[in-house]
Amino acid sequence: MIISRRSLETATALLTGAFGAAVVVSSSSNGIGWSASGVDAGTFPFIVGLIILSGSVFNLVQGWLQAHDIVLRPSELRRLGILFIPAAVYVGVIPLIGMYLASTGYVFGALAWHKRGSLVFSGVAAISTALALYLIFERTFQISLPRGLLGDIIGF
Repeated sequence: MIISRRSLETATALLTGAFGAAVVVSSSSNGIGWSASGVDAGTFPFIVGLIILSGSVFNLVQGWLQAHDIVLRPSELRRLGILFIPAAVYVGVIPLIGMYLASTGYVFGALAWHKRGSLVFSGVAAISTALALYLIFERTFQISLPRGLLGDIIGF
């Protein structure tokens, strides 16, 4: 599968355009314009949504006017998948097993598999990452990171 610049520009423009349109529609329910108390709550998000939407339309037009350059060839798409799929899995398992275990698994996998590192070094780095997350967020800033369903089950 070969992906052209035009298709990437179109997909990105449609995605950001949908986001801009959602911001415009949702901000209109908060009121747009001036009221007796000043600017309504939805005015600023509405303007930002219009800017995002207009930028998306501009990118869509520019993408269609550009040449049909090939941006991603199969080998590049495979390398992108090798980076994206583990990151998507990491984000997906956070609600289930929590940030600490997910981060530990992600760092261990990235170092042991992608970098072909030693298992001992990968394990130490993974545990150190979880410990650093705990010390920085829980202890220093007193911000609880997601513990997931597993954390709820074991009472953590």
